[in-house]
Amino acid sequence: MSTQSTTYRVGAATITRVTEQTFGIDAARLFPDLDASLWRANASWLLPEHADAALTSAQLSVHTWVVRLNGRVILVDTGCGNGKDRPFGAIFHQLDTPYLARLAAAGVQPEDVDLVLITHLHVDHVGWNTRLVDGEWVPTFPNARYVFAAAERAYYETPAAADRMMVFDDSVLPVIRAGLADEIADEGGTYLPGIRFMPTPGHCVGHMSIEIASEGERALFWGDVVHHPIQVLKPDWSSSFCADRAQASASRRRIFEYAADHEAQVFTSHFGGSSAGRITRGENGDFVWRFA
Repeated sequence: MSTQSTTYRVGAATITRVTEQTFGIDAARLFPDLDASLWRANASWLLPEHADAALTSAQLSVHTWVVRLNGRVILVDTGCGNGKDRPFGAIFHQLDTPYLARLAAAGVQPEDVDLVLITHLHVDHVGWNTRLVDGEWVPTFPNARYVFAAAERAYYETPAAADRMMVFDDSVLPVIRAGLADEIADEGGTYLPGIRFMPTPGHCVGHMSIEIASEGERALFWGDVVHHPIQVLKPDWSSSFCADRAQASASRRRIFEYAADHEAQVFTSHFGGSSAGRITRGENGDFVWRFA
C-alpha cells in the first residue's frame, strides 16, 4: 500500500494523512466472525489495497490525520512511535520509521502543533505523543494540548490494564506530567467550537469518535469503531481487539447512521487506499462505502 496522501477540504479545513506504517494481518484473526466466502466474493475491490493476493490477510494502515483550521494545526491520533518496547506485538515493537520526516514533508514541525486529538489510548494511536530525548520520554509536540477521554485514562488505574501499562507510562503519562493533557467526560461534547467528541464505546471503554465542523460541513474521525471497509457491509463483525464486541457493533451502526444522515466526510484510522470516503444507505437500507 502506498504512503502517498491527498489533501482533502472540509469547509475551511484541510486534512492530510501522514502514514507511519502499513501491514497485513490474518483476516480470520482480525475478524472472529469472518465469513470466508463473503470475503472472497468481494475480491474485486478488496485487492490490492485491502487484502493480500491470496485473500488471507487484511491490509491495514497506521497513520495520523493532519488538520489545518482557523490557524491551528491539529493532529488526530499519533500512531505507534519509535523505539518503544512492545513485546505483545511485533508490528509495534522497537519501530524506526521516518514518521517525523513525513510530517515535515506535510509542512508540520513538532513545535507547530496546537492540538493532538486522540480517539483512544491504544498502542497504535498514542505512540508519537512522546519521543526519547536523552533517555527520557518527552512530549513530541511541546506546544500542543493533548485531548482524550477521562475514561481511557482511568482504565489504566485498573488491574485489567496491567499488561498495557508500558503504553501509558511512555506515551501518555509524560504529557500528563507536563501539564499538556485535557480530558473529555464520558458523555463527550464540544472541546472547542467546531470540535466535538462523540462516545463510541466497545472497542475500548472510553473510545471517542471526533467531529470537526466547518462552514456547514463535517469531517468525522471514527477511530477504531471500524478497522476495515468490509465492516461497512457487515457491521456486526467486530475485531478481535474489541473489548466488548456487542457494544462495538452498536457503536458502529450508530456512527454509520450519523455519517450517512449528516453527509460527513469520513477519515478512517486503518483503511488502506485513501483512508477517506463517505458512507451512504443502499436501496435495502444497508450501508455503502465510497472511497474519496
